[in-house]
Amino acid sequence: MIMRRLSLGGAVVLGLLLILFSVAVPAETAPPPHSLVEAIEVTATTDTDTCLECHGYKGFSVPTGKTGGSPKRALHVQSKAFKKSVHAKVSCVSCHVDIKQMPHEQEVERTVDCVGCHKILNEKDREAAKIDMHVAKNLTHSMVGLPATVPTTTGQKSKLDTNAAHYLASIHAQPNKDNPDKLNATCWDCHGAHKILEMTGSNKDSFRINSPETCGGCHDEQLKAYTQSVHGAPVKRYGKLEPAVCSDCHTAHKISVVEEDPAKLTITENCGSCHEDYYKSYSETYHGQIVNLGYTHTAKCHDCHAPHATRKADDPLSMIHESKILNTCQECHKDATEGYLTFYPHGTTHDYERFPEMWIVSKFMIVLLFVVFLFFWGHSLLWYFREKKEFDNGHQPTIRLEQNGEPMLQGQYVTRFTKGWMIAHLVLAIAVMTLVITGTTVLFANSFWAPLVMKLLGGAEVAAIIHRIAAVTFASIFFGHLYVIFRKIYTDNRDYGIKFEWFGPNSLLPRFQDGRDMVAMFNWFFEKGPRPVFDRWTYWEKFDYWAPFWGMFIIGCSGLLLWFPSFFAGFMPGWVFNVATIVHGEEAFLAAVFLFTVHFFNCHFRPEKFPVDVVMFTGSMPLDEFKHERTVEYDRLVETGELDKYLVGAPSARLNQYSRNLGFALIAVGVIELILVLLGFIQDILA
Repeated sequence: MIMRRLSLGGAVVLGLLLILFSVAVPAETAPPPHSLVEAIEVTATTDTDTCLECHGYKGFSVPTGKTGGSPKRALHVQSKAFKKSVHAKVSCVSCHVDIKQMPHEQEVERTVDCVGCHKILNEKDREAAKIDMHVAKNLTHSMVGLPATVPTTTGQKSKLDTNAAHYLASIHAQPNKDNPDKLNATCWDCHGAHKILEMTGSNKDSFRINSPETCGGCHDEQLKAYTQSVHGAPVKRYGKLEPAVCSDCHTAHKISVVEEDPAKLTITENCGSCHEDYYKSYSETYHGQIVNLGYTHTAKCHDCHAPHATRKADDPLSMIHESKILNTCQECHKDATEGYLTFYPHGTTHDYERFPEMWIVSKFMIVLLFVVFLFFWGHSLLWYFREKKEFDNGHQPTIRLEQNGEPMLQGQYVTRFTKGWMIAHLVLAIAVMTLVITGTTVLFANSFWAPLVMKLLGGAEVAAIIHRIAAVTFASIFFGHLYVIFRKIYTDNRDYGIKFEWFGPNSLLPRFQDGRDMVAMFNWFFEKGPRPVFDRWTYWEKFDYWAPFWGMFIIGCSGLLLWFPSFFAGFMPGWVFNVATIVHGEEAFLAAVFLFTVHFFNCHFRPEKFPVDVVMFTGSMPLDEFKHERTVEYDRLVETGELDKYLVGAPSARLNQYSRNLGFALIAVGVIELILVLLGFIQDILA
């Protein structure tokens, strides 16, 4: 009907218009031109427009098989987008260096060396950028490796070098398990192939916001969980830039297998980049200390908070919601009880309002450390200077008869310790030193030396076993000592009618005389009186003796709590374990530093004893030395006629040498441990 109403002229015009529209098709939808029917050689001067004559055609693709019915491989390039990208002035053949002619084979290799070009741009010497990238083709077979043919003008690695090296070592650079001919992810899978915009301003923000979608192209399940998380929801729904995206946790290029330790450690550390306070408090727990040492068998951030579906604590779906947190604990602690619910996983000693128990105990331990060290270090310094002054003035008491620098193993000696006590002391010393090195390595996990020492110990799990064996050994010696003492008191009374004098001269219980001796000692320090003389046990020896009782109670009980948390959590609140962690570490620090400074000074480092006193290894001491040091006991034994019972011959030269060697070895170990402990303490203070 319409055509009947048109005049002849109108029909002619309409026909011409139809013909015109049929040929005037936009370039991106037009078929490839006939100009490329015959092959032409590709050179470094071949421009991008020549390539776009085919690849600029919208929908341009080729079959992947031998027939047109096979799946097609899309080869279309959005020319407008490409010309706005950072590569707009880069010709196609600068990247696709394997193209030799046009039209080319459809099965051409897609070997694009992103790094090769960027390497040149990162060099200080810009002359390197004049290299003909087309001639220097096939620079790498790893798609993004650093080619040997690219000159280096500086020995320092650029950021590009570092990123490339990280990528090549990552899981993305490994062959895909479903298709070994392809990599898991290439540069262009994440950054795009042709529409790469400059990473500044809004483009950078856009890349960050869209990165979860980019990663989700392969990791769809993780993206689904992330989208609903406290991190993903603000990014996906509101375009927020602050919440964590994939690269914040996994890094951009140094991506490892999430089931392996490097990924677990990296992700945990990266949590601290945003959550600094929580990461710091986590690092003070046993969980965090072990992770900081480089081991992953304890709880990490994502173990409790879910790796991708992280939610707020008050969200019913959160792993740390009050209705689910016990189940979360039971993932590791299979027999965890309700007591775990009141444990502070991020407790700190600096917040009284939230963690009063930890704050109070911490301040008590600080005061205890200050008072003990102030008194005994002061005592040692005063003693050293007073005794040195006597030596400098030539008032050296005849306590060690020496000839040619060696002790004269002649004359009479006095028995101080029996073989049983010497063995007990040696085992106790080894156990304590073992406890110190295995324990303080965890306590000062952030120190520079701790990871190396832990590796030498065989790893955190092996060190924990060694620590517990040493603890059981220490406890066995401690309680065995008490058993032997009380058994002797009982049998002496039963068999011989000898009653033990609890506050007599042979007792290690404190008595008023100890106070008088201490006052006399300080008078001597300040030259207000003569040097005091002592009975069998001095006041500082009694302190050394009773210190392990305090340590056994504090360190031992707290250690048991931490060793068997599920048992004790059945009838104790969870915050007890936070307190136990504090006192266990602080008291261990006190014990280690006291032993290797004050105790070593009293026994070995003061002028009269330096460099080593072997009485604890030989069991006896020269009579002259005994008379000088234990004048009160000597006079009493002479008066009662009992001195002869304790007199023995001099130890053999061999025993004396072995004793000195053993003494030096133990002192050396103790001093090394002291240095490590103090370095760890200082590093913690400065951190």
